[in-house]
Amino acid sequence: MKICFTSAGPDLSSEVDPRFGRARYFIIYDDETQQHEVVDNEQNVNAAGGAGVQSATTVAEMGCQWVVSGHMGPRAMSVLKEAEVRVALAPSGTVAEAIEQFNSGELEEAGSADVPPHW
Repeated sequence: MKICFTSAGPDLSSEVDPRFGRARYFIIYDDETQQHEVVDNEQNVNAAGGAGVQSATTVAEMGCQWVVSGHMGPRAMSVLKEAEVRVALAPSGTVAEAIEQFNSGELEEAGSADVPPHW
């Protein structure tokens, strides 16, 4: 299963980015192979608008079944739900710590956005 973690940096020791749509990087982790790839989200970091929707579309097209981020806005959440991508929130810590929390079942699925649009 592919899990997308928002990340402030390009490696597993980087902090989970609190933003989804404007996260600096996405780290796509495969829990079966325990391998990961880094996706630069530069095109959405300074986007004038629509960053959450575009990022959600990108993640869904990459075949991710889950997204783990610090926070999630309503428009991105809507696109992810439509694509049947589940969301969990991990508001602090490193990506490596979030992977451990996800694997151990410590992160619960978010039922709705936890911040307003354009947060």
